[in-house]
Amino acid sequence: MREAHTVDTVRRAEGALMARLPEGALMRRAAAGLAAVAARMLPRVYGARVALLVGGGDNGGDALYAGATLARRGAAVRAVPAGPRVHEAGLAALRAAGGRLVGAEEAEGEISAADLVIDGLVGIGGRGGLRASHAVLAGYATRSGAPVLAVDLPSGVDADTGAVEGEAVHADVTVTFGTHKPGLFVDPGAGHAGVVEFVDIGLGPELPAPRLCAPRADDIAALLPRPGVESDKYRRGVLAVAAGSGRYRGAAVLAVGGALRAGVGMVRYIGQESVAAEVIRHWPEAVASVLEPTDPAGRLPTHVGAWVIGPGRGLHPAAEVELETVLAGDRPVLVDADAITLLGRRPHLVRDRTAPTLLTPHAGELARLLPGTERDDIEARRLEHATRAAEEYGCTVLLKGSTTVIAEPGAPAVANPTGTPLLATAGSGDVLSGLSGALLAGGLTPGAAAMCGAFLHGLAGRLAHDGAPVSASDLIGAIPAAVRLVEEAGGRR
Repeated sequence: MREAHTVDTVRRAEGALMARLPEGALMRRAAAGLAAVAARMLPRVYGARVALLVGGGDNGGDALYAGATLARRGAAVRAVPAGPRVHEAGLAALRAAGGRLVGAEEAEGEISAADLVIDGLVGIGGRGGLRASHAVLAGYATRSGAPVLAVDLPSGVDADTGAVEGEAVHADVTVTFGTHKPGLFVDPGAGHAGVVEFVDIGLGPELPAPRLCAPRADDIAALLPRPGVESDKYRRGVLAVAAGSGRYRGAAVLAVGGALRAGVGMVRYIGQESVAAEVIRHWPEAVASVLEPTDPAGRLPTHVGAWVIGPGRGLHPAAEVELETVLAGDRPVLVDADAITLLGRRPHLVRDRTAPTLLTPHAGELARLLPGTERDDIEARRLEHATRAAEEYGCTVLLKGSTTVIAEPGAPAVANPTGTPLLATAGSGDVLSGLSGALLAGGLTPGAAAMCGAFLHGLAGRLAHDGAPVSASDLIGAIPAAVRLVEEAGGRR
């Protein structure tokens, strides 16, 4: 599991460590790691042209010391200052190694001619967008066409939230020191970070529990339910699915398919007669019951391990009665799509609930659960709003989108690393609901089911057609391959 900590936490850990180390030792560790990554990004160091974008803080110092190392190996290193303040000791080291500082009139030319640009403009404490002088240099770097290496965090990205206000550096690689920062895992910041390289500078023993985690395949493998010699369909989990309607039959087919391919023991589908028939036509192994329109709660299955409710279900009064009945029970429930819209009208149905609950909104749906919040606000600060919703509703929230974020009260948030734009297709969320619901029925907690479901869902999107466009139906077919790949990575096969 990759762990990320907030800026305040990092600052306290650095202070505790620096108190026990010789002056400058921590910066030298960081600069050595930065220089090593920079050298790997260059075809060769000797004769290469390297431009350093340096602010007046420690990130500028890291860049200058790393530049000095590259200069000693024969690179032509030029430091481009963003203002009058420059890390004096770092600049002295660069000059002693043969590098030099250039003026504003040379800045664009040096950056455009570089084989590598190192971004040390702003440190992890930067907030509220770049100053004009810094933004100009960030723009030069973006237009240069050279690979860009960011120091700890791309300048212009909020380290704690991933928010980007105005101009920001687009890095090909980001070297982060001591621990990851949440903004490296969550869009829009994650989209500016490129490949994230971790450099250990000894902070580990000083760090408390993380603010955010990003799982690896072996973390997922360790959680996935596996059938044993005494397993039967009931022990593997029975999932009830209340999805689809006469208008959206496909939502039912996709949710049931996602659950079955995830390995649930049984799916019990409940819906309109025409939709139930469509589900059985696609998935004859499902057990279907017909919904009685005049008594929407009367035929709901009771002997189940978990529920998925909402995808394509509609907003009519019968759907509202159904949702109220399901949430009044003691089984884990995954609430999605139309059911989230209904929940926005009656939030107490979840707020007053003590049984495990997982909400899986996209940004627009989450805005309905957080009155006064706009979709764009949520997209800009995904971690903040997912965490707020989890706290206000007292349950697990999986916020779908460019970065899927999972939050639950009292626990580190999770950013899913396998997401891909290929998943932006109709019905993709229905498959995710069925997949995560199957894991919920298999005994996982809502947080674990959400994390594993999102990871496998993203991986399936990447595997379905080797990176070519996919449909939601393609995702269903690729789920077993995603599970197999994860289990192999975890040594479980």
